[in-house]
Amino acid sequence: MIRLKRAYEPALPSDGWRVLVERLWPRGLSKAKLRLDDWNKEVAPSAELRRWFGHDPKRWPQFRSRYFEELRANPAAWRALLSRSRRGRVTLVYAAHDLEHNGALALKAFLDRRR
Repeated sequence: MIRLKRAYEPALPSDGWRVLVERLWPRGLSKAKLRLDDWNKEVAPSAELRRWFGHDPKRWPQFRSRYFEELRANPAAWRALLSRSRRGRVTLVYAAHDLEHNGALALKAFLDRRR
């Protein structure tokens, strides 16, 4: 099972395996507060794609399409996440403020299609 959680929400035991899926560390949070099991920068959207998207909801469909292309080109970045999600709960931790248009949401959709 794959879940999503903002980095600024408290970590809970029910989160299971917590992995940060951002290239940049969330502002204002210590490692101790975030309580991660892993930080997978490679599965995050490229810096170029992130800058192009700029969290503009109008670009969301094209962002998802481009991001999925990046993910398909780099299966080594996400296969471990998929494998772990088949064995237990995985929480994708992200920092974006927009709950409906962010890389973690797109990543979850991508992985859910492969489960």
